[in-house]
Amino acid sequence: MSAEPGVDLREWPVWRPVDPAATRRVRLRSVIASAVFLAFLVRNVIEEWGGSAAALVAVASAYAASYLLTLYFGPLYGPAGRTLLIGWLYVIGAAFALVTGDPSDLTMLAYAVAAGIILLPLRWGAALGLLTTAAVMAGTRAVDGAVDWSDTFVLLMMTAGVVAVTQLIRTVNQLRAAHDRIRALAVADERSRLARDLHDVLGHSLTTITVKTGLARRILESGADPGRALTELGDAERLSRQALTEIRATVSGYRRPSLAAELAGAHEALRAADIAGDLPQAVDDVAEELREPFAYVLREGVTNVIRHSGATRCVVRMGPRCLEIRDDGRPTDGVEAGSGLTGLTERMAAVGGRLTAESLPAKGFRLYAEA
Repeated sequence: MSAEPGVDLREWPVWRPVDPAATRRVRLRSVIASAVFLAFLVRNVIEEWGGSAAALVAVASAYAASYLLTLYFGPLYGPAGRTLLIGWLYVIGAAFALVTGDPSDLTMLAYAVAAGIILLPLRWGAALGLLTTAAVMAGTRAVDGAVDWSDTFVLLMMTAGVVAVTQLIRTVNQLRAAHDRIRALAVADERSRLARDLHDVLGHSLTTITVKTGLARRILESGADPGRALTELGDAERLSRQALTEIRATVSGYRRPSLAAELAGAHEALRAADIAGDLPQAVDDVAEELREPFAYVLREGVTNVIRHSGATRCVVRMGPRCLEIRDDGRPTDGVEAGSGLTGLTERMAAVGGRLTAESLPAKGFRLYAEA
C-alpha cells in the first residue's frame, strides 16, 4: 500500500495501488501477520472459558475475522465505508467485554484503534486511541475500584507506536511521490531542451545549406563562375558535417554554442543569401553569462531573416545585456510564437531576461533580447 503524498493529519489517507499486484501482496502479508496474533487471542479465550462459553468464543472469532477483513478491504473503501468498518469493530470488541463482564477485556479494542489509525485521518485515529484508553481506565475504575495501569500503558504505547509508524509510512510515500514527480519533470525538461536545441541546430544549418546550394546551382546554370559555385558547395558540405557534430552533441547534452562563432556564421549566412549585413565584429562587450542565450537568439533571428522576411538588409546590435536584430523585410500583420521564438523566450527567462518580437511600423521585423 502506498499513501498519497501530503501528510495532513486532517485528511483521509488515500491508499492507492501504484502496483496493484504488489499492493495486494502487502495487504495480504499484513493480514497474515495480524491473523497470527488474533489466533492466539481466540485460543486463549477457548482455553480460559472452554465449551461453557460458546457465545464468547463466537464473539472473539467474529472480532478477529472482522479485523482481518477490515485490514484487507478497508483501504478500498471511502470515508463512509471505513467509518462503518471501524464502528463495527468497536461494537464487537465492546460486546466481548460485556459478555465477560471484565472491563480489562476492553483492551481488545487495541485492534480497532490500530485499524482506525490506518484508515481514518491520523488526527482522528490518534484521538480514537486516547478516548479508548480513557474508556478502559474509567471502566476498570468503576468495576474494580482502581485503574489498571498496565492495560492503560499498553493501549497508550500501542496508539503512539501505530501513529508513528503510519505517519512514517505516509512520509516515505510522500517522498517517493515527490521523487517520481521530479523525475517526470526532468524527463519533460530534457525533451523540451532537446526539441529547442534540434530546432536551433537544424533550422539554421539547413537554411544556410539551402541558400548556399541554391546559389551554387544558379551560378552553375549561368556558367559565370564555376570556382565560386564549388566554394559554395564546399561550404554547404562543411556546414552539413558541422550540423551532424552539433546534433550528436545536442543529444549527448554537451552542446554549448559560442556567440563569437554564431556571429561569424551570421556574417557568412547573410552574405550567401545576398542580404546586406550590419553586424558587430566582436562580442567582447556582452556579459559572459549572457553569451550562450544570446548565441541562440542571434542564430534564430538571422535564420528567420533569411528564411521568412524577404529582407535586403539586416542590422544586429549588441550591448552588455541586450541584443537587437532588425530587418527591412515585408511587413507582417502579427507575430506568431512558433517553436523557435517559444524556445528563445524560455532560454531568456532562464537567465532572468525577456524576449520581444515585433513588426516595425513601416516594414521589417525586430527581435530584442535583454536581461
